[in-house]
This record gives sequence, structure tokens and C-alpha cells, in this order.
Amino acid sequence: MIYRGKTMSQGTTQETIDETNSVPVIQTMDLRKTYMQGGKPLEVLKGLSLTVEPGEFTAIMGPSGSGKSTLLNMIGALDRPTSGEIFINGVDLSGLNDNQVAELRNKEIGFIFQFFNLIPRMDAQGNVELPMAIDGVPRGKRRERAQKLLEMVGLGDRADHKPSQLSGGEQQRVAIARSLSNDPKLVLADELTGNLDSKTGEEIMHLLRTLNKEEGKTFILITHDPTVGQDTDRIVQLRDGVIVGDKRMGDVW
Repeated sequence: MIYRGKTMSQGTTQETIDETNSVPVIQTMDLRKTYMQGGKPLEVLKGLSLTVEPGEFTAIMGPSGSGKSTLLNMIGALDRPTSGEIFINGVDLSGLNDNQVAELRNKEIGFIFQFFNLIPRMDAQGNVELPMAIDGVPRGKRRERAQKLLEMVGLGDRADHKPSQLSGGEQQRVAIARSLSNDPKLVLADELTGNLDSKTGEEIMHLLRTLNKEEGKTFILITHDPTVGQDTDRIVQLRDGVIVGDKRMGDVW
């Protein structure tokens, strides 16, 4: 399968996506996810349909148990739905095998986690290089790109520092640089300011906004923090597995 000018290594079907057309970065249709809990089915997502266009800066908000994390796992291709459809950059995930999904996820989606998820034994440079190494990028090329990304997030002089030698804000910046290593179109962030003080959180949000505007990256932020939501262009509200609100900047509820 060919997408965004890249070829997936498994499978025989070829599908070309014309980048001149505006293909949604994310599109879900009637998305449902049911887990078994205590021998009984628990429906977490209940027919959720969502479209996110290229370049959007979106927050997905809702109380605990609303389905935010489950939705993140679905649109991040980390888990498969019970039913419904998910398209990432126009590619239907249901038509991909596990290896193809893993390849798409590594090439097309960047992840930023609340607890950073950096490899403790690797320095900042190594952590940023890791997704490129998995993708088979030659060592010299990935070292050069990792250094540029660290400079972009203000850590060019900390490339040889391990996570234990960095502050929480610096670790999050490394995580942001890592999320951009394979130049994904979409970046997903899960409570990215949850472990940061308010000032550092503001700095991180400013950095993401800059990347959104200058690099054209699409960001979807999973958060319970209304301050984070107010800094985005769109807030999608979840409750009990369904969308109960979808507000864009300038809209009135």
C-alpha cells in the first residue's frame, strides 16, 4: 500500500492517496469498543464519529471514564475497535495486518506521554533516534536529524544527557523531539502537562503551538486540564463514550 508517497512493506494491495486533496488526518465512523469486565461486557466507546483535518490543534476532554484514553488507543492504532471504521491519513486500518499497522504507526503518528516514556539508559540523542532506528534510517542521517530536533526544542546542548540528568520539562521536550523524528503528520499527546508545574506546562504548550503553526503538524491532546483545552483551537467533549460537545475557537456552546 502506498500512502503519502511511502510504501508499506507487507501486503499486495496498492492504493495511492493524492496529497493534493485534503484527506482527513483522522476519521472514525460509528466507533465502538467493548471490554469484558468481571465476565460482563463494558461498552466504553458507543458509536463515536470524529473527523480531524490536517493542521488542527485539538483537545479531547472529558471526565474520568469518559473514553478519552480508549479513543487515544484507537486513533493511535494501539488497539483495534470492536466495530466501526478508523482511517488514518485516508488509510483504512481494518484492511491492514498487524505488521502494516505497526509500520503505519511508526511512520505516521508521533506520541507524547504524560510520564515521558524515555529509555533511561539512552541519552537524549539516542531516545530521539530510536523511532528512526526502528524504521531503518541510516545512522548518520538519524543522528543529524535528532540533533536538529533537539535544537528545535531548545535542547541542542543536552543531547548527551540521560533522562535522570534532565528536569521534567526537559524530558518532555525530548519526548516531543522524539515524537517528530519520523516527520509524522499527526502527533498524539496524553496528559502531556500532567507531571509539570504550571509555568513549564505553559512553555510546553507554546512549543506545541509553534510546531503546529510553523511545521504544519496536527496535534490531538488528550487532557482533563481546562487550561490546556483553552490553548487549543478545538475542544471535543466526551462523556460516557460519546461526543457531547465539539467547540471551535470563536464558537459559542
